[in-house]
Amino acid sequence: MKTVYASGSGPAVVLMPEMPGISPDVLRLARWVRDAGLTVYIPSLFGIDGAYPTVEGGKEVVRRACVSAEFRAFAGGGSSPVTAWLRGLARQAHAECGGPGVGAIGLCFTGNFALTMALEPAVIAPVVNHPSLPLDDPAALEISGEDARAVRERIARDGLKVLAYRFNDDRWCTGQRFAAYQALLGDAFDGRVLPASSANTNPPPFFRDVVGSPHSVVTAHLVDEDGHPTLKARNEILAFLIDRLSPSGYSEYPDD
Repeated sequence: MKTVYASGSGPAVVLMPEMPGISPDVLRLARWVRDAGLTVYIPSLFGIDGAYPTVEGGKEVVRRACVSAEFRAFAGGGSSPVTAWLRGLARQAHAECGGPGVGAIGLCFTGNFALTMALEPAVIAPVVNHPSLPLDDPAALEISGEDARAVRERIARDGLKVLAYRFNDDRWCTGQRFAAYQALLGDAFDGRVLPASSANTNPPPFFRDVVGSPHSVVTAHLVDEDGHPTLKARNEILAFLIDRLSPSGYSEYPDD
């Protein structure tokens, strides 16, 4: 049984944590989603909820996740089994919150889960942030062939759009990976690349010492300053969610 935190009102967004857990930076993003008029659901998938990870503690969380039966961290593994449970969470969230559908935000280790969740018809606004799986193949995607075909069918049938972000020299989410998404999804894939020079230069220790490159666009490497590229990315994500999930919708999220 997994813990799921929920807050807010309005249509639902499932926000999945980045490795190695629901950090204060992930919770900050959740509050922004909530304050945009949406209900945010955060499932606890790994790590210590609410804590900044230490270097050694974060490494141990990664090690456990990589051998867990719930995840497919390496090439050839296909879609992670946990995504079936996440699709169920999306169905439940839609039933509880109503609205046109559900948003899904994946981050890092869970980045591609937002795409696989789109196999659930309720998910209509997937956001794939700096997807890092599979860890051993920078040009591959963490999705089975069957699921990839089903996603393409969903795009053709429903006009699904996928928003994605990465930094330009991210060693965990490379240009090769975004090219693979483009090849799979075609014009439905809106992959946006930020300059590495715009990343927060003083992230928490795990991101500084283990991740080792600009990576987490709207969490650990975000700079919360008006007009900053990472804050603009946050605004674009919120606008994408609002536009698709709110019955009236609007296309811009106001700057702070």
